[in-house]
Amino acid sequence: MRLTEALWSKLPRGHIFKGKHRLVKPVTGLDIHKKLRDFQREEQNMFYLRHSYLTREESFGHSKEQGRFEKWMRKWKVLQAEKFGKHKPIENHLSHLRSSDGWESY
Repeated sequence: MRLTEALWSKLPRGHIFKGKHRLVKPVTGLDIHKKLRDFQREEQNMFYLRHSYLTREESFGHSKEQGRFEKWMRKWKVLQAEKFGKHKPIENHLSHLRSSDGWESY
C-alpha cells in the first residue's frame, strides 16, 4: 500500500499536462542548443530574404522574357487535345437517321 502511494504521489491528479499541478519536463542544455540553432537558421533565412539575388525590377517579368508561360500553355493545349477527341459536327453523329431527303418517302 505504501509502495503504491509512493509511486502515485509523483504524478499529478487528473490530466498530467494541464492544470495547476501539471507535469513539466525540465529544460536541458541540449534543448537550449537546439533552440539557438533554430534561431540561427531563421536569422540566415531572413538574411536571404532581405538580400535577394535579384532586385524587384529584375525579378519582375523574368519568366515572361524566357517564355515559360507560353511554353506551358502550348504543352497544356496539346495535352488537352490528346485527352479529348477532335470535335465532330452533329451531322456526323446523326447521319444514320437520314434514309432519304424527302418527307413522304413511305
